[in-house]
Order: sequence, then structure tokens, then C-alpha cells
Amino acid sequence: MTSTSAPPPLILLRGDEQLLVDRAISRVLSAARSLDPETERRDAAAAGLTTGEFSDLVAPSLFAEPRVVVLRGVQEAAKELAAAVLHYVAAPADGVTLVVQHSGAARNKPLADGLVKAGAATIPCAAITRPAERIEFVRGEIRAAGGTTTPVAVATLVDAVGTDLAELASAAGQLVADTGGMVDEAAVHRYYRGRADVSGFAVADLAVAGNIGGALEALRWALIVGEPAVRIADALAGGVRTIAKVAGSLGGSSQQLAAQLGMPPWKIDKARGPAKAWSAAGLAMAMGTVARLNGEVKGGAADAEYALERAVLDIGRARRLQRADR
Repeated sequence: MTSTSAPPPLILLRGDEQLLVDRAISRVLSAARSLDPETERRDAAAAGLTTGEFSDLVAPSLFAEPRVVVLRGVQEAAKELAAAVLHYVAAPADGVTLVVQHSGAARNKPLADGLVKAGAATIPCAAITRPAERIEFVRGEIRAAGGTTTPVAVATLVDAVGTDLAELASAAGQLVADTGGMVDEAAVHRYYRGRADVSGFAVADLAVAGNIGGALEALRWALIVGEPAVRIADALAGGVRTIAKVAGSLGGSSQQLAAQLGMPPWKIDKARGPAKAWSAAGLAMAMGTVARLNGEVKGGAADAEYALERAVLDIGRARRLQRADR
């Protein structure tokens, strides 16, 4: 499927790696809108969805406008909904592209198998867990951004950033932009290893843990050694999002929560301690802070370094809001 060809009427996304799922959906929507910019998008989670609500999602419109319907997490679909989906795909509506996402788990596997049997185009979106596959993913991200790299540089980048695909993709794209295209080992060391404890991720870890003095010190060192302001802002946003996800989870082991939260188990374990100190109000304030910071470091502020310092202080204030909730 390309951006200039019509997407098939039925698409199955196998896996629950959020970055890959979101990218696949974006490609489908882009392909549909390249043919008709008025294509409508509708999204729904299968958990709790009734058969009537599903019928409304896929029912042809009065004027037959094209539509992309995204049904996420069908492994959680009720038996009646699973049957309704299989009944629909036997005779799909004209002008409707149905994108169904299944985690790949055993639950409701007959539904996924039935979609394949019905002719669904399958797009793999499983989490990347093997080191070799992760390295290949990063190499592909650099290539897609228009850059070139070396095996040693890719391995060094993975070692520096970790296993989160979204963070790896962001790092790869940023390095291509910052280096002009050649991402070699020296470039990776320059941006991520100038001082091991002063990456943007280190600043974020200290900030969300409430060590604002340490976060400000790390921020100053990071800026001194050339860590880009955008990268630090991205790390702060990622840190706040991670805390929000973990704080909102319902317990269970990190292995059990990994698929649900879309992050590796080690990252969940790391965030659990700091997450206990945050309130819902504090997280809402922090999310607003990092959203503001994103625009500021991309040209919205006269002084990006000052914007970063202010954001770190605001995250500290947001974390302290928990005291008022007790």
C-alpha cells in the first residue's frame, strides 16, 4: 500500500507496539485521503463497544462519503462484538476501510484468524524485543530520515537511549537533522555521551522524581556539553507521560502491564517509585507544562534555555500539588 493507492477494505494490525500501530493507521488514512481529502476517520476501542455502536461506525453514510474506521484492541471484544465484526467482513460496506488492531494474544485469536480468512491485509505491529531487531529498526529510522550510519553508531545509540521505540525513533530523526545526515559513532557520543549523567533523559528522571536542584544542575551540564534543547524538552515530555501512564495503571507485574501501557517492563519498574508521589492535578499541570515547552523550544520562546529551566521548576511545583490532595 502506498500513499497514492487505495487502501484495502479490511486491514488487520497484529501487535500492540503503539508507535507501529499509530504509524500503520496514519499510512492507511494518508492513502485514503490522497484519493479523497474528505475521507472521515472514526476510532473506537473494542472493550465495551456494543454491536449497535459497531454497526453505526461501519454503516454507509447517506452520500457514500469514504471512511476509515479504526477498531483497537479487539482481543478485548465481547463475544457478540466479535461475531458482529466477522459477520460484517463477509460483506463489507462500499467506501469503508475497516482497520482492526489485535494484540496478538491468545484471547479472541479466532477473530483475528477469521479476519485473515476474510482477506484482511495484515500489517505486523508486534513489539520489538530482540536486540538485533531493535538495531535494524534504528537503522531503518535513520535511513527513512535521509541519513546514513554505521553499525557501531547504531549499537551505541541503542545503548544510550534504551529500548523504547518512540524514544529511539525520535533520537534517530533528531540526530539526522542535527548532523546533516551522517550519524556516526562520534555524533552519538557527542549528543548522548558528552557526560553520561547529563542526557535529556537524566534531566527528566530527576525532575519527575522531585529532585529539582539536581535536575537544574543536570540541565545546565547538558546544555554545556551540547545536548539540543529540543531533545531535552522531548525527554521531559516523555518522562511526564511515563509517570502519567504508570500512575494510572491498576497494579500488576511490570510484565503484565507492559503491553497495556506500551512500554518495556524495566521502564515501568523504574517509574513506579516516582509515580506514587504524583496526584492527578499535578500530572495535568505537568502535561500542560511540557506541551507549552514543546512550542517554546521550537521557536516560540526568545530563550530556549530559560524556557527549559522554567519548565523544570514548574514540573517541581506540579509534583508538590499532591500535598493538597491528601
